[in-house]
Order: sequence, then C-alpha cells, then structure tokens
Amino acid sequence: MQVTSSSRRWLVPALAAVGALAVLYLVTLVYAVGQTLLAGTLLVIAALALWAYTSKKTVALRYLFPGVAAAIVFVIFPMVYTIAIGFTNYSSRNLLEYERVQQILQEETFRAPGPAYKFSLHPDAHQFRIRLEDQEDDKRVFISSALALRQPASLTVDVLPEAEAKVVIGDALPLKEVIAQQKDIKALTLRFADGKQVRMTSLREFAPAQPLYKPGADGSLTNVDTGEVLKPNFKSGFFENAAGEHKEPGFRVGVGFDHYRRIFTDKRFQEPFARIFIWTVVFSALTVLFAASLGMLLAVLLNWEGLKGRAVYRLVLFLPYAVPGFISILIFKGLFNANLGEINLILNALFGIKPAWFADPFLAKTMILIVNTWLGFPYMMVVCMGLIKSIPSDLYEASAVAGAGPITNFVSITAPLIIKPLTPLLISSFAFNFNNFVLIALLTGGRPDFLDISVPAGTTDILVSYTFRMAFQDSGQQFGLASAISTVIFLLVAAITLVQMRFTRLAQDDNGKR
Repeated sequence: MQVTSSSRRWLVPALAAVGALAVLYLVTLVYAVGQTLLAGTLLVIAALALWAYTSKKTVALRYLFPGVAAAIVFVIFPMVYTIAIGFTNYSSRNLLEYERVQQILQEETFRAPGPAYKFSLHPDAHQFRIRLEDQEDDKRVFISSALALRQPASLTVDVLPEAEAKVVIGDALPLKEVIAQQKDIKALTLRFADGKQVRMTSLREFAPAQPLYKPGADGSLTNVDTGEVLKPNFKSGFFENAAGEHKEPGFRVGVGFDHYRRIFTDKRFQEPFARIFIWTVVFSALTVLFAASLGMLLAVLLNWEGLKGRAVYRLVLFLPYAVPGFISILIFKGLFNANLGEINLILNALFGIKPAWFADPFLAKTMILIVNTWLGFPYMMVVCMGLIKSIPSDLYEASAVAGAGPITNFVSITAPLIIKPLTPLLISSFAFNFNNFVLIALLTGGRPDFLDISVPAGTTDILVSYTFRMAFQDSGQQFGLASAISTVIFLLVAAITLVQMRFTRLAQDDNGKR
C-alpha cells in the first residue's frame, strides 16, 4: 500500500514533466517553421495549463480550461493573426520573407562564356550517370559517377573522361525521364579535372554558369551580367533598380494603415465597398424581415385550433430546415436556370417570359432573397410557435367575448407579446446573414459583376464573399487587403452582437418584472 501511494505521489509530477517536454518540443517545431505567433500562443496556453493544474487556487479553472484553451486557439489566435496580416503587404507577389527572397535572387545564374556540352541521362542499376559531349569536339566525352538523384540539394560532382571512367553505360533515357529528374539535375554542378564547372542550362545542355547577382554590404544586389544594381525597398516590399522597377518575387513588409486608407479613400475600392456594404445590410435586413414575417404568419395559422391535419402541415413546412442548406441552394440554382429551369419553363408557359435570373442584377438579388427566405422561415416558424404557446389562453378567450376577430387578436395580443423575446433572435439572424458566404458562393458567386470598376466585385456580393474574391480569386490575391476588410467586417458584426446583448438584457429584465 505504501508503494502504491509513493508511486502516485511521483506519477503526477512525472506526467507533468513529460507533457511539458512534449509541449516545448511542439513549440520549438512550430517556431522552427516560421510560425512565431502560433508558437507564442501555444507557449502561453501551456503556461496557463501548468498553472491551472498545479495551483491549489485554481480548482474551478481546471474544468473550464479546455474550453478556454480552445477559444484561444480557434477564436482569438485566428482573429489576432488576421488583424496582423491586415497591416502587411502579404499577397501572391509578396509571399516570402526578405531573407528568403534575397536567397532566391542570389541563387539565380546566367550562361557564362565557355564551351557547351550535350548531355544525356543513363541508368546505372538504381542510380543514374550523366554523359557530357563537347558540342564542338564530339571526341571529348565525360562520364559522371553514379548519382541517386533523390534530393534536390546543391551538389558538386566530378566528371572523368570516358576513357578514364572505365564504365559501360546503358542507353540514354528518353526526354520525359530527364524532365522527371529535372529538379534534381538542376541542383548539380559538374566539375572537370581542370576545375571548370558546368550546370544544366537546358533539357539538352550543360554549360558554364555563374551567379547572376553579387551581394553588396548594404543589402543591394549587383547584376554581374549587366551591372544593374537592385536595392531592397522596405516600403514596397521589392528589390528595385534605379528606375524604380520591381524585381519579383517581393517580400513581406509592414504597411501600417495603408489598406484601411485604401478601403475608405481609394475610389477603386471605396465605391464597390460602399455599394456592397449597402447591399449586405439590405440583404440581411430583408431576409430577416421576410423570413420572420412568413414564419410568424405560418405559426399563427398552425396554432389555429380549427385547422385539421396541423401535424402534417407542421412537418411539411419544417422540411426545408431539415434539408442541408447547400443542397437546397444548388437545387434552387437549377430551378432558376434561365433556359432549363422549371421556374422559367412555367413562367414561359403562363406569361411568355423567361427572366434572366443570373444576368440581371435586380433579378439576381430577388432570387437570393427568395431562396434565403425559403431557407430561413422554418426556424422562425418554430420559434414563433413556441412563443405563441406561452401566451395565456384566457387573453384570447376574453378577446373572443369582446367580439374581436383573428386580425385584432394578432395585432393586439400575439404580436406585442412575442416581438420582444423574438428581437434578440432577429438580431442574431441579421448577424448570421451578414456573413452568409455559402448562399452567395453557391448560388451566384457574387455575379453579375460590376462593369464600371476595376476590382473583382459583383452586384450580389456581400462583404464576406467580396473579401473571399479579393483574397483568393483576384489575380493579385491580396491577402493583406482582404484581412483588413475582414477586420472591418469583424468590427461591424461585433457592434451588432453588442446591440443583441443589449436587447437580450432588456428582454430578460422585462420578463423578470413580469
């Protein structure tokens, strides 16, 4: 028994030590791949975990800590990372760090004066040999040693004259095999007995090559072939020549509030942003209005005692909510097809019209509201049915005695009593639709596009889909600008959430007083 107690006394510290070492190893790996912010976040979480599970003052926190850690990793970290990216020029042209771009440019080579050699690749068991033949003297043939060609790391290999190599090589491999090994062959430098070196300059040729740029003490790069000097510009994120021309690839630098200034002052971004923001608000508000109105109307009808088969109606009307949204959206996309969709076939048969739902901006917006109302009304209907059930029946009995009809009952009793508890849900629904990316992406893709602006933006884009197109579909893929727009959206949604919390508190206070 004493042995068991002693084992338990040492078991917990031992497990804590092993866990701490494992976390430190993970943090080191994450930091080594360049993810400094994530490594710092993991280190903070590990320190909090160590404190929470070893201190006697944090007993309650031990149960909450998994949720707190998940919130830090999956909510706070992405939010901080996105905000940080919004202050940089991170884009498809400025993906890499400065040191990596400098290294890439210094690895560039150019064809230097000297004889060129035809080369061929030959198998040698499970390895390869390279055969070089002087293009001006076909009797000068050289053979390399056997090469594995498995790692594209820089490697210098000696070649010997064919007579000295004393090996019999097989037939040359076809060009497609050379292409398959091209990356590894390019990493090779073949060295002759007199010290001259050649590198792969084409799929058929090895020739003398030397670094294109010579680094300077001030960080500049001098083109050995032309004498042009490139200097790093830490404002634009590019190496530039004296004329200000960029040399790609660029590198990441901080740009401060430039993206935010572009959003609100640059006409190329200001105008579509304003249009899209207005449409986002209108889309969210009308969706909530239509879905809530239809849901409330159906809830009132389904609570009518004289309606027979209410359970069947309730089940049928709830089905749109049970079907996954992305399936319903794609089905509607087919139904609204201008030429083959059933909706246009019916309209054409009845009225002789075939509306261009996806080409006309107004019709496209109308279609989006129809589809989103269809997707949202069942939820509103179920909520309203529950709220109506909570209204005391004696109010309706007294109203009936006074001779009031259904409309008077709805206006005077039902609507006033359910609208206040329903308000927080309406606000949360507004916030949800403010970021309803799936609907826009699957139904219209934001199109039809604006024809009078130069950035990728459509008449049915909402802010979140506009941000997605800016980040992943524009030719420039401006991740920094997209992150700045995402931050603006976050602030707007946060403001809506604060309003929702305010209304929720008011509703709770009002219910408490009742």
